[in-house]
Amino acid sequence: MKLNCDIGEGFGIYKLNDDEKIYPHIDMANIACGFHASDANIMAKSVQLSKQNDVSIGAHVAYQDLAGFGRRTIVYDSSELSAIILYQIGALAGFCRTNGTKISYIKPHGAMYNDMMKDENIFKTILNTIQQYDTNLKLMLLSKPNNKKYEQIAKQYNIALIFELFLDRNYDDDGYLVSRTKENATIQDKNIVLQRVKTILKDEYLTSINNKKLYLRADSMCVHGDNKKAIELIQSVKNTIETLKSNS
Repeated sequence: MKLNCDIGEGFGIYKLNDDEKIYPHIDMANIACGFHASDANIMAKSVQLSKQNDVSIGAHVAYQDLAGFGRRTIVYDSSELSAIILYQIGALAGFCRTNGTKISYIKPHGAMYNDMMKDENIFKTILNTIQQYDTNLKLMLLSKPNNKKYEQIAKQYNIALIFELFLDRNYDDDGYLVSRTKENATIQDKNIVLQRVKTILKDEYLTSINNKKLYLRADSMCVHGDNKKAIELIQSVKNTIETLKSNS
């Protein structure tokens, strides 16, 4: 089980988290590419830290919305959406190339991520953009009960998918994330997060806000880097995964 984290999400003098303390505990880094957070210096440092800690690099692409942290939907036509995605991939790829590493996957951020899961045209545009750039790149998306639908579409573009579960976000009964406009969108209690990890690894389901069991494929699990207790949570989650692995 891979553990991923949205990372490098500061900007200029503003620091969101102590990324150096996060990297030793994750397997995959979703690095912000400048449109919802980050800048050239932060991207460069994020790539360097990823390489030093042998962490896979993902381009965390977003709508062009620094003021809203990429959490507001912006309507683009297909060519515009493709262009902003390529722009961000290209920026991160430049830092990867000069550091002797590479991007392994793409993970849309915030509103783009949610819109991709609900709008097939956006999903197809993202897949088409990746296909035009590099079919070796995978696309990370939300694991849903109807994963087969997304796999069938992605197969048309020759793009492999990484299905993701969120440890610090609540789910509704349909398998979507609870909107961040609601108070119960995020989970801050470490004990609840760790119990969720155990349930996912042992029984392969997580529970919705209404206690419905959601049986979902999990290729990777995410803890958000902007979570108030991100470092503590990530360290505890990694320890729990390793303990369960050694006992299995």
